[in-house]
Amino acid sequence: MALIDRLGAIVFDVGNVLYSWDIRALYAKLIPDPDRLDWFVANVVTPEWHFQHDAGRDAADTTAELIARYPDERALIEAYVPRWLETIPGPVAGMIELVDELAAREMPLFAITNFSHEFWPRFQAVAPVFRHFRDVLVSGEERLVKPDPAIYALAIRRFAIDPARTLFVDDREDNIEAAREAGLIALRFVDEPTLRAQLFDPAS
Repeated sequence: MALIDRLGAIVFDVGNVLYSWDIRALYAKLIPDPDRLDWFVANVVTPEWHFQHDAGRDAADTTAELIARYPDERALIEAYVPRWLETIPGPVAGMIELVDELAAREMPLFAITNFSHEFWPRFQAVAPVFRHFRDVLVSGEERLVKPDPAIYALAIRRFAIDPARTLFVDDREDNIEAAREAGLIALRFVDEPTLRAQLFDPAS
């Protein structure tokens, strides 16, 4: 029996599972020098700085703090929030089609995403795939981030899912391990062909 036939629901991560996310995608347009670009995304607007938003911090506060540390980079730092959608190059290959297929099978779909409470509405408005999702738990709204066990416990309650019959898909091993500890079936995302085989191939 294929895994898909044993599932009552699927919960997806969003960033780098459904959609690519890369700070460099924005700043490559603004910083033509490759060495300076490398320095900027490694030291100024970094993933670690951005992850504060996923935990619920307001961008106005984090932006002001970063400008205070790097006043010469003010213009580039101030570009981040209004142009944040440009950090998303597009969907991960094949994943929108897979979600469409799962929705057509009437598989209940949900998501748990580490995402800013301010950026999420802007992104959701340009990502129609989420019309297929019954609910999305956004870390910045809940002030809980993966892999905190509390975010999985909240998702199980709010989505009203049986964890033993629910698949969680994420690209980070620490998030996968935490999901398994919460009782969910969990697969680390590699790419769409691999996930498709894991779902539909009885031998997987």
